[in-house]
Amino acid sequence: MTKLKINQAVKKDFDYDVLIIGTGPGGEGAAMNLAKHHKKVAIIERYHQVGGGCTHWGTIPSKALRQSVRRLIEFNLNPLFNQNNQVKQLTFQDILSHASDVINKQVNLRAGFYKRNGVEQILGEASFIDANTLHVLHSDGSVEELSAKQIVIATGSRPYQPDIIDFNHPRIYDSDSILSLKHAPRHVIIYGAGVIGCEYASIFRGLGVKVDLINTRERLLSFLDTEISDSLSYHLWNNGVVIRHGEEIDRVEANDDNVIVYLKSGKKMRADCLLFANGRTGNTADLNLSAAGLPADSRGQLKVNRHYQTEIDNIFAVGDVIGYPSLASAAFDQGRISALAMVDSSSEAKLIVDIPTGIYTIPEISSVGKTEQELTQAKVPYEVGRAQFKHLARAQISNNLVGSLKILFHRETKEILGIHCFGENAAEIIHIGQAIMQQKNGGNTIEYFVETTFNYPTMAEAFRVAALNGLNRLF
Repeated sequence: MTKLKINQAVKKDFDYDVLIIGTGPGGEGAAMNLAKHHKKVAIIERYHQVGGGCTHWGTIPSKALRQSVRRLIEFNLNPLFNQNNQVKQLTFQDILSHASDVINKQVNLRAGFYKRNGVEQILGEASFIDANTLHVLHSDGSVEELSAKQIVIATGSRPYQPDIIDFNHPRIYDSDSILSLKHAPRHVIIYGAGVIGCEYASIFRGLGVKVDLINTRERLLSFLDTEISDSLSYHLWNNGVVIRHGEEIDRVEANDDNVIVYLKSGKKMRADCLLFANGRTGNTADLNLSAAGLPADSRGQLKVNRHYQTEIDNIFAVGDVIGYPSLASAAFDQGRISALAMVDSSSEAKLIVDIPTGIYTIPEISSVGKTEQELTQAKVPYEVGRAQFKHLARAQISNNLVGSLKILFHRETKEILGIHCFGENAAEIIHIGQAIMQQKNGGNTIEYFVETTFNYPTMAEAFRVAALNGLNRLF
């Protein structure tokens, strides 16, 4: 990546070695590793608690909500607990309390990390004065200027809000403000069928709320293996979610007691509220990036090299603010890698190629490696091994019969090329396969799962069943 140089007076003394803007996973990963290397580090957070969007509005609360809803569904479907067929009802507000408890625990945990590692926490809103100096506005109105040899931007992202929609209306929400939902809707329209939209469709439908899911594309989560995407579509449909593909909003009419969504196709839909979950924007608008000579693209995102260094040599960026893969897990590693690069410019640390994807719908989805479509397009001679959860003793015991595991492997070398899982605990199960995929010197083969003895009964046994199924296809 071409780098820009800025003409500025060299400061002999900086307040810190590194200043980090944002306390989400990316900022935390950078701060912890820099502190371990004995750097003087401060991390700046504009919210009144650490954790970033991941802890307060995104990953943690939505997954805590999902867990509560999953347990509710399990209770209502299990005759052992629900012997009188009396369906237990909970509202969105009822399950928010569990999410709040988890958030508080995470905040205390993460704040403790900074304290124990000697990372100074500064509450305030940061913006650039120049490439080495930040202006910090505190909540009490006071202002200070802080300087550092290097700066890390880890400000995350926020939901995209188009101008044609009034997000101040009490019936219209985005994926952040939905956590402040005060009423109990009977019918929700979700615009945007990406990961966030699909997860909330599962959550609301699990609570017995009618859901219309509007997808701007022709199929759900098109980056997934087609069979997995189709499985999600079927289960959402089977549970009563109405999915409308290939649609776009024309306008929204928000009233005191309902919302009417007019689509460009001529259709119109009415519900108690609208959740707009179509895209995100990097949190860079308030950073005064121009003062540092740093440009952001139309989505507020920053370009970086493999060390997460921006076009300005001493400024790094990690996490959602740089775009793909926009995963909390990857952001933490990006922070760690950028810290190593700041300590040692010759560092060879890099993000792994096969990053696992976890999607917390009901049922859950996780994948790592190539899809069947990618392998077919690349003309790779692969074979498929499958295991259905309904045939596993552990799944029968726990009554989690929906789902399957699919292993894609090379017909000749038997190298594992991709693993795709649909069903409860998919995001946990996938890591067994991921660990084998990372093995070197011929250790990454599907035969590992046949030659290894698994605990019985376990969901992990699906790997052995799928491996046998796949090897039986070879001739």
